[in-house]
Amino acid sequence: MNIEESPELRATELGAGIIKRATTLADGRELIYYDDPGTTLGAERAVDARTLDPRPDTATMRLDVLTGDWITVAANRQNRVMMPSADVDPLAPQTPTNPSEVPSLYDVAVFENRSPAFGPALTEALGTAPAASNPPRGLDDLDALGLGRTRTSVGRCEVVCFSPDHSGSFGTQSVTRARTVIEAWADRTAALTQLPGIQQIFPFENRGEAIGVTLPHPHGQIYSYPYITPRTQRLLGSIDRTAPDLFQRILEFEQGSERVVLQGEHWTAFVPFAARWPVEVHLMPNRHVADFAETTEAERDELAPLYLRLLRGVDALYETPTPYIAAWHQAPVNVGRDSVRLHLELTSPRRGADKLKFLAGSEAAMWAWTAEISPEQSAARIREAVARVEEADE
Repeated sequence: MNIEESPELRATELGAGIIKRATTLADGRELIYYDDPGTTLGAERAVDARTLDPRPDTATMRLDVLTGDWITVAANRQNRVMMPSADVDPLAPQTPTNPSEVPSLYDVAVFENRSPAFGPALTEALGTAPAASNPPRGLDDLDALGLGRTRTSVGRCEVVCFSPDHSGSFGTQSVTRARTVIEAWADRTAALTQLPGIQQIFPFENRGEAIGVTLPHPHGQIYSYPYITPRTQRLLGSIDRTAPDLFQRILEFEQGSERVVLQGEHWTAFVPFAARWPVEVHLMPNRHVADFAETTEAERDELAPLYLRLLRGVDALYETPTPYIAAWHQAPVNVGRDSVRLHLELTSPRRGADKLKFLAGSEAAMWAWTAEISPEQSAARIREAVARVEEADE
């Protein structure tokens, strides 16, 4: 392993004293380090001296003419690593015996996924990314129905490593580290928005084997889609049928209810009125913000400890950690910027200490949901769990 500084390393100072250092991996994928304020790491980063196979061809999307949904067929993802031990963790810093994805010790690291569902091809050639052979031709092209329609799955999938530790989650990080990750989300959202062909950017964290996690390392991902996702299309339809200020109306409605879990100057967390999942919490900025790139430094500063309080409270519902999906919904890149508000939807299938909610016939096949726990009861339980954690920390 070469420990010399990479000649491609580029350092930029971001908000809150966080330093961004960008370089590339051996196969040309982008790698970005985000250093905590006051980090003990030096400026140097090791060069990725591995010999890697060429990057896989970009996957293909196929149109489901019955629903209008685009389905990515990415065979390169079939052989992903499954729950590796610490000595072969692909997200840990490289060692002489572990040729992992990150050459150096780090605070937070972001890199292009080696087995992506979208990319590396883009609608236009850009840097080391190839141009797609059959790219989407705009939103009208993607909306058109027809049998046998295909397009190249342009876009990008990135891995966000919250820590060099082998195990944990976002909720196990310090406030300082959480703030660094939030800065990384904002910085990547701004950068990915500029890539040709990107229509929506989605940061998320999958936590727990019950969710289908394949790596125990504390990490999340950022998907950059070449279309507006089906969920967001339905949201845009609801806004069209009601009013452009729908999110503000929802926020005021929930703030006046018993479903609020946490509330700060800039953010409010609540169990939604029509929650589907046994554990479901939404976290929303108190003013209109389309995505992380539009948040202020004060909003990011408050989000770090508040989000940690929420996650640790959810973990305290039972004696063992709670599996969840933390989905950060952002406005599409080119439409709905004035009406779709950044917000988190945190959901868990855990309906008891040893019980999970499985999506069977009605919910999986017909999207017709039944909730076993009332939102008001769920909110009360989460508030109590948050209080227990904070009392124990005092």
